[in-house]
Amino acid sequence: MIKRDLYLQKIIDYMWDGQIKVITGIRRAGKSTLLFEIFYEYLLQNNVPPNTIIKLQLDKRKDTKYRNPIVLADFIESIISQRQERFYLFIDEIQFCYSVPDPDNDGFEVTVYDMLNELKDYKNLDVYVTGSNSKMLSKDISTEFRGRSSQIHVFPLSFAEFNMAIGGDKRDNFDRYMIYGGLPYILHLKTEEQFKNYLSNLFDELYIKDIVERNQIERPDLLEDILNILSTFISSLTNPLNITNSLKSVKKEKLSTNTVSNYIEYCKDAFLISEAKRYDVKGKHYFDYPNKYYFTDIGLRNARLGFRQIDTGHIMENIIYNELLIRGYSVDVGVVVDRRNGANAKKEIDFVVNQGDKRLYIQSAWQMNTDEKIKAELDSLKLTKDFFAKIIIQNDIPSHFTDDDGILHCNLIEFLLHPEILPM
Repeated sequence: MIKRDLYLQKIIDYMWDGQIKVITGIRRAGKSTLLFEIFYEYLLQNNVPPNTIIKLQLDKRKDTKYRNPIVLADFIESIISQRQERFYLFIDEIQFCYSVPDPDNDGFEVTVYDMLNELKDYKNLDVYVTGSNSKMLSKDISTEFRGRSSQIHVFPLSFAEFNMAIGGDKRDNFDRYMIYGGLPYILHLKTEEQFKNYLSNLFDELYIKDIVERNQIERPDLLEDILNILSTFISSLTNPLNITNSLKSVKKEKLSTNTVSNYIEYCKDAFLISEAKRYDVKGKHYFDYPNKYYFTDIGLRNARLGFRQIDTGHIMENIIYNELLIRGYSVDVGVVVDRRNGANAKKEIDFVVNQGDKRLYIQSAWQMNTDEKIKAELDSLKLTKDFFAKIIIQNDIPSHFTDDDGILHCNLIEFLLHPEILPM
């Protein structure tokens, strides 16, 4: 079992905070394993009696009666009321709960959120829930609690987790990670055929079906076309209008930019993709468009394209973006304006990385093997003319070093395996 120490520590930090702990993330990222196996084992190792840990899995036949929120609440209260011990409540697949008429108030319904918000008021109960499918995405769960929850967002395996689980040569591991990504079940598979079939089937049979059912999409073919374009253009600037125009030229039909924009939002809601907005470093404002889109798992992106478009530079940038999010940073795409010699040219910084009042700039470069490439990557960083840390992450250097301009050059795998390299 992969320990997922980063997420375990987050749960530990939220224990007994008086809030409902909501574990969110893309499907198959390991939310249930984190709660029902890893955190459960942590509690046992810390002398929590197993009979004080109440575990309900609402997708299992034995627990279907607790999909009724009143039955659920009555059951929990029958255990914890009038008791002095501390209890833990784990509920998996919370979306299977349905609303029922309120027996005490005609015309009103009781939801699972009503019941859980009542249960969390018990001082001897700590509540944890997971859940996401086409009926209710994990984003909806955290929204329903309206500030009465603590959220732990789970990503697919980082490269550090992936590398530790596999062992052996880290370069070979990274080559595999670049193609097949970090969904945990990948570790149980042995052949390239199994990897490809698993990811392709997962994309078609789980993620697309979830999004279509959840949002009652009338044009699944259009959703698939949009995902194909987003897959092709990871790490590149685009917007719904550009995607709409591309689709019009191919499909030879009228399409609404609003429809395309909505479909993209549905993919974001399902945590399948993320959007990075462009930020004017000197003007200190955001641009409306274009922005960049990244896949939460690079293996799913490659599967969407039939593993036929392994563009290393763009994949590297997607992996770095995900890694920064995993580490808890806020990440934008940076823009600086070059006005030297009468010019007015916008230049890009791949990532503006923020944490509180701290900031650093990162460029992603698979190779810097020409003078022109070196100048382009360095120039954008120098144009910021501020004192925040500046980093270029490269694949083609053996280790990290700092150049004469104070810019840190860092090897890609070293960056992924050693978070302490970042000066923030």
